[in-house]
Amino acid sequence: MSDTDYTGITKNQKETWATGDFNEIARQNVVMAEALCKAVDPHPRQRVLDVACGSGTAALVAERRYCEVTGLDYVPELIERARTRAEANGQSIDFRVGDAQDLPFPDNSFDVVLSVYGVQFAPDQKQAASELLRVCKPGGKISLAGPISEGWSGDWFATHAEYVPPPPDVPSPLLWGTDEGLDELLGAGTRSIESERRTALQYYRTIDHAVDVFSSYFGPTIRALEMLDPDAQERLRDDLGEIFRRYNRATDGTAIVENQYCQTIATNE
Repeated sequence: MSDTDYTGITKNQKETWATGDFNEIARQNVVMAEALCKAVDPHPRQRVLDVACGSGTAALVAERRYCEVTGLDYVPELIERARTRAEANGQSIDFRVGDAQDLPFPDNSFDVVLSVYGVQFAPDQKQAASELLRVCKPGGKISLAGPISEGWSGDWFATHAEYVPPPPDVPSPLLWGTDEGLDELLGAGTRSIESERRTALQYYRTIDHAVDVFSSYFGPTIRALEMLDPDAQERLRDDLGEIFRRYNRATDGTAIVENQYCQTIATNE
């Protein structure tokens, strides 16, 4: 049995993700949610679960197909935001507070299980993967979009880790973006795993605006800045600006940032 304090780490994570307003970050994930739903192609009346749904982006996309959608996240504030978004759109979605590492659903409950930059951050990755497999019906699809070690995401998380090291003995979320990691986490319970690298673009007014957005709304960046002295805060902001410049494809003074990510569709046994 692992000696890692997953309960304590999960508690700290919840507090971090409740900081700021992740919905301001999730607007950049809409394109990934759209691409993921198009690839997995859930049909009307199928049961769909959005795990670690944040403010509900992928759940909202799936419900537009008239699927029966449930969204789950362990941050109550994000679930409230998801409910507000659904209500404003006139969409009926069952949003619940809950943990990806302990899904409150019976076995074989869903035709499709989605997660966009969500389940990858669960501290106990093996337990979270086991839960995805458990609640997905035989022959159902587990569909993921998440960060990879290359490109913007990899540099982004590596830079944060330089200033605020992650908990020891907790695997990187980037493990889900590798063939080896996916096979380790999902291989034993699936018929097939198909992954591809895709590109999503993030749009900001300027590079400084991009840094300000994450410094104001993204929980991990906010927490990192709170833990640092003023000089280190300035260095972190400068380093984050450099990452945005590195992947900026705009030439008109705005920022159109290229983010490569991993899209995975696994077919359950």
